[in-house]
Amino acid sequence: MAPRWHDLLFMHWPVAPEALARALPAPLRPELFEGRAWLGVVPFRMSGVSLRGLPALPGMSAFPELNVRTYVSLPGKDGAPRPGVWFFSLDAASWVAVRAARAWFGLPYFHAAMHCEAEGEAVRYRSRRRRSDVALEFVARYAPTGPARPAAPGTLEHFLTERYCLYAPDGRGGLRRAEILHAPWPLQPAAAEIECNTMAAPLGLASLPGAPLLHFARQLDVHVWAPRPLAHAE
Repeated sequence: MAPRWHDLLFMHWPVAPEALARALPAPLRPELFEGRAWLGVVPFRMSGVSLRGLPALPGMSAFPELNVRTYVSLPGKDGAPRPGVWFFSLDAASWVAVRAARAWFGLPYFHAAMHCEAEGEAVRYRSRRRRSDVALEFVARYAPTGPARPAAPGTLEHFLTERYCLYAPDGRGGLRRAEILHAPWPLQPAAAEIECNTMAAPLGLASLPGAPLLHFARQLDVHVWAPRPLAHAE
C-alpha cells in the first residue's frame, strides 16, 4: 500500500514502562528513551488508500484515522533489537477499510464516527468509536506553530516519529511484522486545544497526565509492505 497521510498531529505522553508492558505480547518490550516509555495518540487523514496495482475502492480510499500507539523492540537473531510501532488501537471512518485492515494486517482497527476539517492552517478533529461499551472519544483543534524540519538522529523527536516497521498479532499467538518506508517526517511545532481524549482508557489510563509533546506534519507519502509472520527470535 502507498497511502498519503495529511494533517497529522503526533501527541505523546511519557508513561511508566510497566503500564505498557502488561499490554504487550511476548517477546515485545517497550522501547525506552532516557528511561521513559511513551504513548502516542495520533489523529490524521489518509488518501490514496488501495492495494498496490489495484484501483482505489469507493468508501476506502480517503478517510480520517486515529491511532493509539507505543514504541517497542524485538530482539533479532543477531541479538540487536529491531525497533518498531505497536498499535493498541486504530479508529477509522471507513468500515470497509476497518474490515480489510483487520483481515490483511491483523491490526486492531475499529469503526468510528469521525470528522476532520481544515480551518485555515488549523485542523478541527472529532472521533467517537461506534459500538463501544466505553466512550472512546477524541475532540481537538490543532495547528502548526513554526517551520518544518526533519528530526535530528538521537533526539526524542526522532525516536518518536522515525519508525520503519510495525508489529501486529498473527492470530495464532505469534507476531507479524510489516516494513514501512517514508521520507523523514517534516515536523513542525504545534499547539492543540484538546476538548476530550479518552482513547487510552482501555489501557487503564483514563486520563493522561500533563500536557503532551506535540508535532505536526502537513503531508507525507508512505509505503507499507505486506506483513509476514515472525519467529520469536527474528
